[in-house]
Amino acid sequence: MAFTKGFGKVQGIAFSKEQEALVVNSWNEMKDEVEAIALKFFLKAFEIIPSATKKFSFLRDSNVPLEKNPKLKAHAMSVFVMTCDSATQLRKTGKVTVGNTSLKHLGATHVKSGIVNLHFDVLRFALLETIKEAVPYMWCPEMEEAWGIAYDHLVAAIKEEM
Repeated sequence: MAFTKGFGKVQGIAFSKEQEALVVNSWNEMKDEVEAIALKFFLKAFEIIPSATKKFSFLRDSNVPLEKNPKLKAHAMSVFVMTCDSATQLRKTGKVTVGNTSLKHLGATHVKSGIVNLHFDVLRFALLETIKEAVPYMWCPEMEEAWGIAYDHLVAAIKEEM
């Protein structure tokens, strides 16, 4: 598994109408089960880096199994939704915004938690694998690229605030 990805070079990458459609159409297919799919996304990341659970304050002292943890479910949903939203924003405005205060908060939280490039890379891999498993009948290299670009832009926006 290769996890290296250059997030610093995403600015200026055009996001086509077709790429947006790939993300939005697959998102629409996943909507009915998005909570379970989003949770699978994080569980997959934790399979790769089990120690990453320590990066989440709400998981450190929790006795609740990961797959039942409501805060993890909410966080996973948030990341999944933000990635999908970034695709729409890229097409409309050419950049990702979560709201300046939110991006500043996300950046500060990620710094405080000790999140490094490897964590972002593993999440990218886990996201793409999860989507591939969720909608295998739609999956193609173009969809992988579209979701990857949307995620890369979201991460770049967070990293700017780190």
